[in-house]
Amino acid sequence: MGKERDKYKYVLFNKPYGVLPQFTDKHGRPTLKDFIPIPNIYAVGRLDLDSEGLLLLTDDGKFNQTISSPKNKQPKTYWVQVEGVPDEKSIKALQEGLIIQGQKTLPAIAKIIPPPKNLWPRIRPIRFRKSIPTSWLKITICEGRNRQVRKMTAAARLPCLRLIRISIGPYKLGELKPGEFREVEVPVLPVKPR
Repeated sequence: MGKERDKYKYVLFNKPYGVLPQFTDKHGRPTLKDFIPIPNIYAVGRLDLDSEGLLLLTDDGKFNQTISSPKNKQPKTYWVQVEGVPDEKSIKALQEGLIIQGQKTLPAIAKIIPPPKNLWPRIRPIRFRKSIPTSWLKITICEGRNRQVRKMTAAARLPCLRLIRISIGPYKLGELKPGEFREVEVPVLPVKPR
């Protein structure tokens, strides 16, 4: 049995669009290895290839479990660009929960916001249609089903065009630009929701 380590690594990373949230890929696609030269750390939770923003990485297994376990219900907040203009009914549906694959989502915090300031251009631009406007939402969920926010906005008849995670529990994207990371010396322990 090896010596127990007294210091773990905690990394905040702004994952660009089109980057896999893992360190290897047999198809040669961009991965975390192309951006983060820190060995033996792993992503906490998921962030799809076509999603952007905050990814938390660590080599602390207990901390990973605390943040990613569904029973701890850590809030995750996203900026979401959608096709169309949300009405009161669609926002209320997002807030109260929607049926996705036979299960109702937990209530979410959802509101219309102006386009985020200082937002970087996406490597592959989103599709624009002259006849259909786009809108931005800020959505906070406390669960982590596969592609949940995209499925929620689709169920509310607001197809997702762009998805950027800006926080996980107490961790925030802040001023990190796409492809940038920073280490956190002492992790902020998440407060378990009541």
